Amino acid sequence: MHMADALVSPAVGGVMWAASAGVGAYCAAKVRPQIDEGKLPLMGVAGAFVFAAQMINFTIPGTGSSGHIGGGMLLAALLGPHAAFLAIASVLVIQAFFFADGGLLALGCNVFNMGFFPAFVAWPLVYRALAGGTPGRGRLTASAVLGAVVSLQLGASAVVLETLASGISQLPFGAFVLLMQPIHLAIGVVEGLATAAVLLYVREARPEVLAAAVKGGGLAGVPVRKVLIVLAGLAVATGAALSWFASTHPDGLEWAMGKTAGVEELPAPATGIHRVLATLQEKLAFLPDYSFRSGGEEAKTAEAPSWPAPSAGTSVAGLVGAACTLVLVVLVALLLRRRQTRGSP
Repeated sequence: MHMADALVSPAVGGVMWAASAGVGAYCAAKVRPQIDEGKLPLMGVAGAFVFAAQMINFTIPGTGSSGHIGGGMLLAALLGPHAAFLAIASVLVIQAFFFADGGLLALGCNVFNMGFFPAFVAWPLVYRALAGGTPGRGRLTASAVLGAVVSLQLGASAVVLETLASGISQLPFGAFVLLMQPIHLAIGVVEGLATAAVLLYVREARPEVLAAAVKGGGLAGVPVRKVLIVLAGLAVATGAALSWFASTHPDGLEWAMGKTAGVEELPAPATGIHRVLATLQEKLAFLPDYSFRSGGEEAKTAEAPSWPAPSAGTSVAGLVGAACTLVLVVLVALLLRRRQTRGSP
């Protein structure tokens, strides 16, 4: 559900950048007192895992489409809403700047759509309300699935409304929304089940993590080493090898655009801020589309994509991206922690 700049006008892009920055500043202030020796590494490793997990598109049977997890619901359940928003924002920043996944102008839209709705709508109103502080397996699974579905439905609606408000893509509103909602309902169910699987493991291994997220506290004194090792191992395995098994079908947004406009990728305006940001992204993205730049062994060809698709470029992108995400999240957390220490009496 990463929006490209072709869908977003400068006005809408600027407003959503401001909105996401404002939410990020609010979250930074709220999460600062929670950052401790347990919460800090969990934020980084969980963010790295979500980056890697987003590389795996799964096929939606009978549609010719695919989807990937957003990760916002999972991060909110593990970290609480404020830390989750900062973590998913870090994932999306790394993706946009270094992997050309999602436009730079649309980055504010993507952060808001994939971060705000799961953290501040679905998590408190659905997940926390249903799961409570110490949920059983059934309640935890149901809460994760419903929370993910609500997150995806709200995010998909926001994509349509932001596109409509931008008015530069000529996508008919009615047809677009009627395609976006059901495909993201299916994606939300799968994401919810994947989220539930991770949360059920954490519930058995270290239930204090889920309780701390609900209470909005830190993890000082809670041994989270086992959880960190498992999530880090999953991130490495997913980024390095499981990403080869990503579906070759277009994702939900591309599929809806293809059905509506006849093309899965719309051309962005070739002038103004669109051109400036496109040029900047082209220069910064050292592994565009999660592979080596065109040319040589990894060059794109006109052949139909194979499945699975073993690729050194994909493996490098998965590992480097997960590592960059971990570093960015940890740096942000350390900066906030330092400010907390300086502000202490």
